Amino acid sequence: MTTAETHKSGGMTKDLIVWACILALAGLQFVIAYQDISASQMFVRMLSVAIIEAALALLFFMDLSENRGLKWFFGIFIVFVLLAMQYGWTDSFRLTDGVPWAK
Repeated sequence: MTTAETHKSGGMTKDLIVWACILALAGLQFVIAYQDISASQMFVRMLSVAIIEAALALLFFMDLSENRGLKWFFGIFIVFVLLAMQYGWTDSFRLTDGVPWAK
């Protein structure tokens, strides 16, 4: 076998292992969903598992583990999106409390 064939078969094994891990994490989310815990605990656990799943998918299936520049781009972009989401959450209270200046 040539080196390209060896690399290709090793990459397929790695992809299958990562896929199995993501599948197991999805099963863990199913188990967490049916536990009798408070909403805040469930939120933290589900969010933690989802972050791990997303990191695995980004690093291995999008080849971010091999491309340092793309990894930095996604890191900065994700931080920007999370900060932008924090800015918009204050307006969500308007849905439950109404517009404060309209009273």
